[in-house]
Amino acid sequence: MHLGLGLYRHMLTPENFAFARQAGATHLVAHLVDYFRGGAHNGPDDQPTGADWGWGLAGDPDQLWTAAELIALRHAVEAAGLKLEAIENFDPAHWHDILLDGPRRAQHVENVRTLLRRLGEAGIPIMGYNFSIAGVAGRTKGPYARGGAPSVGMEGPYDAPMPVGLVWNMLVDPTAPGRAPVVAPRATPEQLWSRYARFLDDVLPTAEKAGVRLALHPDDPPMPTIRGQPRLVYQPDFYQRALDLSASPAHALEFCVGSIAEMTEGDIYDAVDRHSRQHRIGYVHLRNVRGKVPHYKESFIDDGDVDVLRVLAILRKNGFDGVIIPDHAPQMSCAAPWHAGMAFAMGYLRAGLQAAR
Repeated sequence: MHLGLGLYRHMLTPENFAFARQAGATHLVAHLVDYFRGGAHNGPDDQPTGADWGWGLAGDPDQLWTAAELIALRHAVEAAGLKLEAIENFDPAHWHDILLDGPRRAQHVENVRTLLRRLGEAGIPIMGYNFSIAGVAGRTKGPYARGGAPSVGMEGPYDAPMPVGLVWNMLVDPTAPGRAPVVAPRATPEQLWSRYARFLDDVLPTAEKAGVRLALHPDDPPMPTIRGQPRLVYQPDFYQRALDLSASPAHALEFCVGSIAEMTEGDIYDAVDRHSRQHRIGYVHLRNVRGKVPHYKESFIDDGDVDVLRVLAILRKNGFDGVIIPDHAPQMSCAAPWHAGMAFAMGYLRAGLQAAR
């Protein structure tokens, strides 16, 4: 098993590559979606809550990530002594009509195929993604972790309607009506699963040829609906249902321990054991939490409901040899809150990996 670090687009800098190495990482997972374009409320750790209609702006629909861009990023990562293991999340601008079954679906399928070919050309082995219409929503921020450290959580059900023109918390239609809560059409769970099966049929052959694994993230937060839209993987058994749609070696899991621990059914250790025995995990997100949806709080890696060392031991027992990253961490009271929180998580996971060996 290998320790990695996930970095957002604006953090893909030599200074953060050096930080990753100093914290013990050997691999990186890179986000190329610019979550932080637009309003104040966008990005994975800063989501709109309550009646707030803030959102981010999706990228340019005509500007796919180029092979040259991906190769340059890989070379920069390697120059820092690291390996670029994965790109995480498609830009909604490039594939939203796959999620919505919209009029540009065929074009967006070809976008994904093109991106997979380019990842293969760049030598990047995994593409992580979340097959979700509404994306992350309903999370709150507060002094939830030990010592009052800021972290994210959920303090109750959140299901305000999703405005038209919004997909995955990002505005994809610039002609959509401003901030007026014009409700987007709601899909049914059956429609969402049908769209997902069609997506796999359309793109997995390309992924196989490119030598790239598609790795599916579970829903975050794992509620049956968010913003009126159905969710794909909000209980552990749905992860297996997703895997059972295809036996392709390119069909894998972006296995998020925190999201699965937040689910109201199942057992996190059974889920870790089941999927690591199947050898279908692309890479692992590993954070700790207290509680379950719709009431949970993210904690320090050593201080939640999940026995992280037990998770690492199960992964080791079943021969998992991929990358583990701390996807979130509470921030700490210092001049560099994010870096300090991540450094603590990285140090704990590095020691845990050494113990598991």
